[in-house]
Amino acid sequence: MIHLDTSPNAHPRLEIALRLAKQFGAHLTGAFAVFSPDPRSLYVMAGTAAYYQEHQARRAERRAALERLFHAELRRADVQGEWIAIDEPASLAVPRLGRCADLIVAGQDNPGDPESYVGDFFPENLILTSGRPVLLVPFASNERSTGGRILVAWDGSREATRAVHDALPFMRAAQSTTILTVNGLDEHARIPGADIATVLARHGVRVEVADIETGPGGSVGEVLLSQVADRGADLLVMGGYGHARWRELVMGGATRTILKSMTVPVLMSH
Repeated sequence: MIHLDTSPNAHPRLEIALRLAKQFGAHLTGAFAVFSPDPRSLYVMAGTAAYYQEHQARRAERRAALERLFHAELRRADVQGEWIAIDEPASLAVPRLGRCADLIVAGQDNPGDPESYVGDFFPENLILTSGRPVLLVPFASNERSTGGRILVAWDGSREATRAVHDALPFMRAAQSTTILTVNGLDEHARIPGADIATVLARHGVRVEVADIETGPGGSVGEVLLSQVADRGADLLVMGGYGHARWRELVMGGATRTILKSMTVPVLMSH
C-alpha cells in the first residue's frame, strides 16, 4: 500500500511503489489522504471562507488528476491495484488500512511543503501503530533504485529483528547486504552481527558484517547516514524505536535523526 497526497513528491513515491509491486508480483493499493482543517475554524476568521472553498476546489482537481495518473501507471506497469480515497484523519485511517498490506510506502515529512502535511508525526505513527514494515521515501532523493545495496542497522533488539525479517524479500534480491553494528551494540553475540548474518545466509542472502565506533559522544544516527553514503547503499533497514502516548510521541535518538535527515529510502519496523 502507498500513501498518496497532493504534494509534488507523490509521483516519485508512486514510481518506487510501482517498481516494487512489479518486482515482487504484488497488488498495489493507493491510499489517498490529505489534511483538511475544520472549516468552522476558518469561517470565524474574516475573509477566510472564500480561500477555504478555493483551496478545496484546487485539491479536488489535483486528486482527480492523481487518480487518473495512478490507474494509467498501473496499466503501464502491468500491476494490479486499487484506489482508495480517505476522508477521515490520515494518522488513523492509513495505519488501519496498512495492516492488511505486506508493506506500506510513505513519504518523509517535508517542512517546506504544506501539501505533504497530513497530520502531526504521521511517519512516526505509521511505524509505531500499523504493525507493518514502513518504507519511507525521502523528499530530497533522486534515487532510482531501491534495495540493490542494503545497509542494515543491527543491535540485536526486538525492533531490529522485526526489520531484518520484514526486509528478507529485498535482501534475497539485493546485490549486497551489509549488517552494521555501531559500538558493538549486539551485546549478546561473540562477534557483533555474526549471528544474524548466519541466519540471513541460510536464507540465500549475500551478506557481510561491519562494526563501527562512533567515538566519544558520537551520534548513532549520524554514523548510519555517513555509512549509507560511504557504502553507496540505496536502502537502509532498521528498527523504529519509540512509543506513542496521549498527545505525545517519543522516538529514540537514532530514529529521530534518520527520520529528519534520511538520504535514501528507509525500511523501518517496530
